[in-house]
Amino acid sequence: MFRNNIKHSLLVYIAWVVSLSSYGQTNAQRPNVIFIMSDDHAEQAISAYGHPISQKAPTPHIDRIANEGALFLNNYCSNSICGPSRAAILTGKHSHKNGFMRNGNKGFDGTQQTLPKILQQNGYETAIIGKWHLISKPTGFDHWEILNDQGDYYNPYFITERDTVRRMGYVTDLITDLTKDWLANRDKNKPFFLMMHHKAPHRNWVPAERHYKLYENTVFPVPETYFDDYEGRYAAAQQEMNIYRDMYEGHDLKMVTGIDSDTLLYDPWPHAFLETMTPAEQERFFAAYRDRNNDFYTTMRTEKEKALWKFQRYMQDYLATVKSVDESVGEILDYLKANGLDKNTIVIYTSDQGFYLGEHGWFDKRFMYEESFGMPLLMSYPKHIKPGIKIDGLTQNIDFAPTLLDLCQIATPDDMQGRSFKALLQNGRTPKDWRKSLYYHYYEYPGFHSVRAHYGVKMERYKLMHFPKENLWELYDIKKDPSEIENIFGKKGTAKITQKLQQELLMLQDKYEVDNEYR
Repeated sequence: MFRNNIKHSLLVYIAWVVSLSSYGQTNAQRPNVIFIMSDDHAEQAISAYGHPISQKAPTPHIDRIANEGALFLNNYCSNSICGPSRAAILTGKHSHKNGFMRNGNKGFDGTQQTLPKILQQNGYETAIIGKWHLISKPTGFDHWEILNDQGDYYNPYFITERDTVRRMGYVTDLITDLTKDWLANRDKNKPFFLMMHHKAPHRNWVPAERHYKLYENTVFPVPETYFDDYEGRYAAAQQEMNIYRDMYEGHDLKMVTGIDSDTLLYDPWPHAFLETMTPAEQERFFAAYRDRNNDFYTTMRTEKEKALWKFQRYMQDYLATVKSVDESVGEILDYLKANGLDKNTIVIYTSDQGFYLGEHGWFDKRFMYEESFGMPLLMSYPKHIKPGIKIDGLTQNIDFAPTLLDLCQIATPDDMQGRSFKALLQNGRTPKDWRKSLYYHYYEYPGFHSVRAHYGVKMERYKLMHFPKENLWELYDIKKDPSEIENIFGKKGTAKITQKLQQELLMLQDKYEVDNEYR
């Protein structure tokens, strides 16, 4: 009996040692993950995508991720608005399944299964730093330090589990420094999953002080659709997100009341702008914009010329704000290399959705049109992703969680609605059994910017959208009409493709278990 007990104890001890050894090997093999997400960063403003606007304001550090890994050409969100997109990324589920359908929701249900929770349960140290915007406290993270609500560009408040602290400085720089601090002090015996979420370049596009004048003499190309008349598109005509009609001239465009004035025109949210700056910072801000603002008042312009002036001011500020994000990405990539972490770390750069840079005369997002439906995605993983490949397959933000779990050698839960796109990363080729369509659903109406609720399906060439309250349909041939100007729904010769897309839409709604009240 005594010998048997010793033998049993010895076997348990050996198994424990083997288990520890195996755990160590697994941790060594499993990749670290840095998930970098900005807010409202359009593909058009990332030079790796080659858009004419980005060629005037390149993003060399973000481009490094694509050069060293993959650039996704057909990545899309499931609901083009901040909070819902974040919820979809965390859960791998569409909005109606994760419960966060609108920015105005009561709060994200943090009790549900999420990507960081699963990674945490499988030996990862997890952290999120920066923007959260889900009206709840983060769960599944060993460390979190998040901005209060949208956050402020200057001297913002950060919330932790212990307290709320105001940090002096520019928000993008602060998030970068906090991220590097966490990396330096993390548990070195565990692989890590780190989400670095920037506020920038969210409205109202306040650049870092060093970049106030970065593009003041740059003339950005104006989209061909800037003066769109929205013919045949009821919802597009009803929106309130036009640059030259709906932007707040003070808050958004940094315009003042007159020559040599240090008083902004209408500013509905001063707490998100000047109120957080010190008096000295305010003085330097006005000084940086004074000559350009004076020029607006001293130069006679037609209404069309004023509209074009506003476009240039918008682009100058938006892209100067992006510049700090690009610098931040460069700092993180350099940190990884300097600390020997670059070889076994997956680096992802994305935004919570796309954004309009003057297309259709717009700013903001929400619509299923390409500029806001599409979201940038760049991803590197040395020795696993061939440098410089381009991914053509249809991917979506609900795929991020399954893909990262797959790459981290962790099983994907059955209730996640996304699909791992690991196979697309092998050589950039799209497998024959890959999805042929994507589902989209925007719920927030009535709401800010007056974008009507709608849902739809996108296939390789065609896109069908339905606005249920008005019972209006829109159909686009993306190949012939990439700007989505001509709604061909109901036009001669479109019956067959319309029927095919409506069947595909019903199939997706059934597949994703969309309740009848949302159809």
